Amino acid sequence: MDNQKSSSEIEKLITLLQSAELPANLHDKAMQQVDRINLALKYGGNLSQLDITAKYIDWIVNLPWNKKTEDILDINKAKEVLDKNHYGLPKIKERILEYLSVLIMQKQQATLDTHSPCLFFIGLVGTGKTTLSKSIAESLGRKFVRIPFGGLSSALDLRGQSKTSSEAEPGMIIKAIRRSGVRNPVILLDELDRITPESRASIMGVLIELLDASQNSNFTDYFLDYPFDLSQVLFIATANNTNNISTAVMDRLEVIQMPSYNDEEKIAIGKNYVLPQQLKIAGLTNANLTIDDAVWSKVTRPLGFDAGIRSMERTVETIVRKVAFKIVSGQGKSYIINEGNIKEYLS
Repeated sequence: MDNQKSSSEIEKLITLLQSAELPANLHDKAMQQVDRINLALKYGGNLSQLDITAKYIDWIVNLPWNKKTEDILDINKAKEVLDKNHYGLPKIKERILEYLSVLIMQKQQATLDTHSPCLFFIGLVGTGKTTLSKSIAESLGRKFVRIPFGGLSSALDLRGQSKTSSEAEPGMIIKAIRRSGVRNPVILLDELDRITPESRASIMGVLIELLDASQNSNFTDYFLDYPFDLSQVLFIATANNTNNISTAVMDRLEVIQMPSYNDEEKIAIGKNYVLPQQLKIAGLTNANLTIDDAVWSKVTRPLGFDAGIRSMERTVETIVRKVAFKIVSGQGKSYIINEGNIKEYLS
């Protein structure tokens, strides 16, 4: 029974390899592994080796070696996206548009082999670092993937582990590429300052390779044991501060300092961006929920001063959720949040 099962699995792997678009030498390398496993199984080899090979082949055939999205090379479209998604921030938007303009020029003059430094958004929680990164991806028509660095404890988490055991798997970079389905996504390296101290040096070493255009075209994940070209990836990084970022990594990043929001800006963001978004998510409309101007100051500062808008977003989400519950429960269809009832809706 095991022989029948193993023969069937071998045939499936061969079919997978034959139908996949792989680099020629990687295809040959994988076929050699299948042949070795097939020979070993005929002489009583362990089925666990077949599982490891099957896992390896599943990864290589599902990576986008040749697939990519075509960039939208329209600076007016980029400005439209930034204005649609973000209130204010004129200097930040201007810098991003300049950055995108250079990328567009490089694309239009394909003979140029130059690369802009990766953008590095520095700022407190809730100041818009992640959403700006998403807007850059949207402006270019690229896929967006986030890699969280908070608590990252080993460089192997990024670079993967050698496929010597069934538990081994690729690192977070290759996983992000597979999730995106293309070889040229925007990858957000989020919260670089939150790496655990004991592994900081080794992780910074991997970051240098990722962010260096002369090196990342041959990035080798230990699990794949074959170089993957990351030169088409647009990396963006974020952090709360630069204290724990190595000088060599900083040299490859262009810092954009995110400002804190004042109350007036937060109220405008809450009214024009956050509330409409949360209503849409909940399936509600302006007819279902109105927030009086007089109580927006309480909505934007539920816990006192906050440099970002994260607390305000959670508060608006809570209000919308409570209203949705009342509507679904048959308690009414239209609600106005005012000074008389605001406490009922705040956590």
